[in-house]
Amino acid sequence: MTTLPAYLAALMLLATSCQVEAQAPEPDDNPHRVTYQGTEGPGVGKHVVFIAGDHEYRSEEVLPAMARILAKRYGFTCSVFFTLDGDGYIEPGSSRMMGLEALETADLLVMGLRFQDFPHDEMQHIVDYLDRAGPIVGIRTSTHAFKIDDGPYARYSYNYAGEDYHLGFGRQVLGETWAGHYGTNHEQSSRILAQESQSGHPILRGVQDMHVQSGGYEADPMPGSLVLAVGQVLNGMSADAPPDPEKELMPVVWTRSYQGTNGETGRVFTTTHGASEDFSNAGFRRMMINAALWTAGMEEAITGENSAHLVGPYNPVTFSFGGYRRTVRPSDLAGWDTPIMSATKPTKE
Repeated sequence: MTTLPAYLAALMLLATSCQVEAQAPEPDDNPHRVTYQGTEGPGVGKHVVFIAGDHEYRSEEVLPAMARILAKRYGFTCSVFFTLDGDGYIEPGSSRMMGLEALETADLLVMGLRFQDFPHDEMQHIVDYLDRAGPIVGIRTSTHAFKIDDGPYARYSYNYAGEDYHLGFGRQVLGETWAGHYGTNHEQSSRILAQESQSGHPILRGVQDMHVQSGGYEADPMPGSLVLAVGQVLNGMSADAPPDPEKELMPVVWTRSYQGTNGETGRVFTTTHGASEDFSNAGFRRMMINAALWTAGMEEAITGENSAHLVGPYNPVTFSFGGYRRTVRPSDLAGWDTPIMSATKPTKE
C-alpha cells in the first residue's frame, strides 16, 4: 500500500510537470515566426508585428528582445518574423519571408529591414498596412528597407526616382532614405542628446544617458518631422570618449505622420540607431519601449518609470556583415528564458 508521504510526493511531481507543460510555449505553425503572448498590462488585446531582416546590425537579436519586453511587461501579443535560409535557419537579409498576413490584425509594425525584396504576396501585406496608415517604428537600416528594381512594388525602393513616391518607403513614410554614414562603425560610438525643446515629449520620459555603439548616419528628415534627439559622434567606443570636433550634431531620432490611401493618418517613430549592442543601453532601450507605446497611441502608459528591463538573457553579438549566429531557428527563441541569442551557437570567424 502506498504511504501518504509517497502519495503526496507523487501528486507534487505531477503538479510540477503539469505546471511546466502549461508554461511551455506552444509551437508556431509558421517557421518564420516566434510569438510572445502577454497576459497583463495596457497592451492586452493589442498585436505588434516585428519584421527582422537586415544584413549587418542584428535586428534578429534586437527585435525579439524588444518584443519580449512589450509582451511580458505590457501585455501585448508580439509576433516576430525573421528572414530564413532554405533549411529554416535565420539568415538576416535573405528576403525569404512568409506569413505577413499577420499585419491584417496588427496595431503596430516594428521594422529592422535592409534592401529587402520580399515575395509579391508578402510585400502586398506591407502595402495594405501602409494603405490603412498603420503606425510604424523603424530602426537603423529601415530607412532603406527595400531594394526592388522593377515590378509593382518598385516605388517602395530606397532609390525610387519617380516623383509620385520619391525615394520610396524610407523617405515617404519614415522620413529619410539611405543618405550615408556619419561616423565610423567600431571606431566611433554616439551619444544621443535629447533636444531641450522636446524634453517633455512622452517618448523621452525617464530617458537618460543614451550611449550607443553604432556609428552615426547622415539624415535630413522630411519637412513636418519632429526631431526629438540628435547624435554626437565620439572619437572612441566608451561613453566618456571625446566628441569628434569635425562632426556636427545630426538628427538621429524623430517622429512624423503619414497618410494612407484610406485617408487616415498613422504615427511614425524613426531612429537611425538600433544595432544589437545599442539595445543593451538602458536609456536607449527605454526610449524604444516608450516609442512603441506612443506610436500605438498609448502615451498614457508612459510614466517615465515604466519598466524597460530585459526579459531573459540578452547576448548581443558585435554587429557586422555576415557576423550573425548560425543554425538558429526562430523557435529556438520561444519562451521568456531562452537566450537571445544562444552564446553556444557558432558565428562566422
